[in-house]
Amino acid sequence: MPDVKPTLKILSIVEATSINAVAKGVLEFYRSARELGQTAPELPSIEGCAVTFDRRRDYHGPPNDFVTAAGALGLDVELIPERRRFDLSVIPSLRNVIESRQPDLLVTNSVKSHFVLWRSRLWQEYPWVAFHHGYTATDLKMLVYNRLDQWSLPKADRLVTVCRAFAQELADATGIPIDHISVQHNAIRRPQPVSTADVEALTKRLGIAGNESVVLSVGRLSREKAHIDLLEAFKQFSESTPEISSKLVIVGAGPERARLEAAAESSGCKERVIFTGQVNDVRAFYATADVFVLPSHSEGSPNVLLEAMAANLPIVATSVGGVPEMVEDEESALLVPPNDPPAIATAIARLLTDRELAQRLTTNAATLVDGRFTPDNHLQSLIEIYREVISVRQTS
Repeated sequence: MPDVKPTLKILSIVEATSINAVAKGVLEFYRSARELGQTAPELPSIEGCAVTFDRRRDYHGPPNDFVTAAGALGLDVELIPERRRFDLSVIPSLRNVIESRQPDLLVTNSVKSHFVLWRSRLWQEYPWVAFHHGYTATDLKMLVYNRLDQWSLPKADRLVTVCRAFAQELADATGIPIDHISVQHNAIRRPQPVSTADVEALTKRLGIAGNESVVLSVGRLSREKAHIDLLEAFKQFSESTPEISSKLVIVGAGPERARLEAAAESSGCKERVIFTGQVNDVRAFYATADVFVLPSHSEGSPNVLLEAMAANLPIVATSVGGVPEMVEDEESALLVPPNDPPAIATAIARLLTDRELAQRLTTNAATLVDGRFTPDNHLQSLIEIYREVISVRQTS
């Protein structure tokens, strides 16, 4: 009689309406579990369910992007109606879903899901793994969210965060022992290539001439992402290397856009800086670019860094958070200090003038993507963590 693979029943609580970084991670886990489960007999079968919250007035209207993507993947989704951001009246509905599903493990992914699960006390009955993606303290709202995490997260059986820097920060903020925090960098699935026609169409739409180099940055336009440093660096680069005709393309939306547009105008570079707004499919932008820049003051395990690595783009990045854990200076990227526009400008110039350096960095970065940062490696590491948490809870 053939062996029957064990089943691991996971219930993920996800507060996503769009395909943000958290939603991408959740969906990729279940997608990889389905694919790898067919070829890796040592792994358990993953039976998953995603619980998310629905604030629509008309619950019979079209589902949001996350629910649509989960459905396309074949992932079960339970929608719990809510009236506001931290609506504790969702707890009875959450309890009903969990008790009917009887999962082996509960997984929370953001501040609200941590808080709701903590207040529900369901963690007393089921093993709980909480994902932490880092703190930003740019406004009062985020400071409040951070405080909620400090109450909630100590009750989780295990915390998973995206870099060693965040693990230490989390231990200091919450008092959680560092050995209860696992570090798991993000992963990336190599994207399908875009056609030459798509790249040419984008180049034409952006008004990029054939002799112009493209400096690209992708990310939310918020203060900690430091696009203001990039604008200053691009100005300095343009002034120091007038022989290189170039444009700066900034992809993303956020509260800093008006400030950044004003800074671009005052810098004298307005005609060579392009703000695209939010873009769902950024593949053509990576294919159009010559250099990728990540100027952030704070990062964990940035997906955009992995995207640039997978797109074979030479990279300039600030050495913050988990970035130096992912790439090595002068080997797979050029790393510069944060808050240092002259260093960014110098690094951009190096990559646009030294093709041998740029090629070496992209080759090494591609090797890292295919070796360390694959969805399969990510899945297996998480399953190991989940099994350990369940085993400890069963024997305690």
